[in-house]
Amino acid sequence: MAAEIQPKPLTRKPILLQRVEGSQEVVNMAVIVPKEEGVISVSEDRTVRVWLKRDSGQYWPSIYHVMPSPCSCMSFNPETRRLSIGLDNGTISEFLLSEDYNKMTPVKNYQAHQSRVTMILFVLELEWVLSTGQDKQFAWHCSESGQRLGGYRTSAVASGLQFDVETRHVFIGDHSGQVTILKLEQENCTLVTTFRGHTGGVTALCWDPVQRVLFSGSSDHSVIMWDIGGRKGTAIELQGHSDRVQALSYAQHTRQLISCGGDGGIVVWNMDVERQETPEWLDSDSCQKCDQPFFWNFKQMWDSKKIGLRQHHCRKCGKAVCGKCSSKRSSIPLMGFEFEVRVCDSCHEAITDEERAPTATFHDSKHNIVHVHFDATRGWLLTSGTDKVIKVGCSLILEAFHLWPCVNIQEPQDHMRSAPKLTLGNEHF
Repeated sequence: MAAEIQPKPLTRKPILLQRVEGSQEVVNMAVIVPKEEGVISVSEDRTVRVWLKRDSGQYWPSIYHVMPSPCSCMSFNPETRRLSIGLDNGTISEFLLSEDYNKMTPVKNYQAHQSRVTMILFVLELEWVLSTGQDKQFAWHCSESGQRLGGYRTSAVASGLQFDVETRHVFIGDHSGQVTILKLEQENCTLVTTFRGHTGGVTALCWDPVQRVLFSGSSDHSVIMWDIGGRKGTAIELQGHSDRVQALSYAQHTRQLISCGGDGGIVVWNMDVERQETPEWLDSDSCQKCDQPFFWNFKQMWDSKKIGLRQHHCRKCGKAVCGKCSSKRSSIPLMGFEFEVRVCDSCHEAITDEERAPTATFHDSKHNIVHVHFDATRGWLLTSGTDKVIKVGCSLILEAFHLWPCVNIQEPQDHMRSAPKLTLGNEHF
């Protein structure tokens, strides 16, 4: 029998560079300023702040600007230093930051939504500003003229927004758990497809334009990797959080996904491995190992004079099994199960030590995360939390991103569902 190996996160000592404090309310978004010792943040307290590191080693605001409404989100373009800020009243305000990040000049306002702006993306190549709002509207504007180019009504409030410049496809994740793909033109859009895989609402999206893979995080504690470019409907599930997934970030050069949970947990996933889809859960009226009837199978219970048993499912093969035939637990990292899950006895025997080797590291940020930003050029990770604090951490080696103290894995609650499937229709990406 193969030895049972618990996934043990690596314990390389992290470096916490700075805690940035001073906001009176939750910091909804923050980004690291490229090539500068600085941070830009927007907060529920209506402030926009640019924090620069002083000679004392502390971060102090070089810009402190109060908006007319709480700041819900933002998009910053380092090349043009253009800062787009979404407000609670539905307005998007655009500013230009000076080269020394000591001055912020207003450019224009977009009356984009009828209620709170939830996400913004500025697309430099097309001079477009994309946004979603609590009014269940997706809209895009021309950043040169300020003119509204078009819109689309989503099925629920959108909480995730990503865009592929090459194909002009926009990905919208909403609170119903649906992901919508639209093809944008200059003044109209076409619905490509919609798909679902989460049992909870989509909370975050992240797009890899090289591998053409979309990642979605959810309130159901899971992350799903959708193979958009492969056009095969492949969906890989990643289970590593014990609370809702709040934010996602992706490092293309090392192919590592960073997912952050509402409980402060940070998981760094190695996506440069060949992962496997979780199997469909099979239906059966009796255990597919010992043929014992399940408790609703009255006929077999009567004929065999046996008490009906509770049904379970093996996470490795998907078969319907009883508790006696699935008494073992094992991690299956290549299927996304970094914690131990139920497997049937035969699958437990077949799983090798190599297949149990962890493909993710686990860390504790010590605050409830609402947003994450990763600066690949320096290996810095920024998180903002409900505690009104911004944390900037630095990894000792880029390959591992060991930014926070490592913690043991706790198995999330079993959501009793089968693997998600993706259907893209006839559109080619």
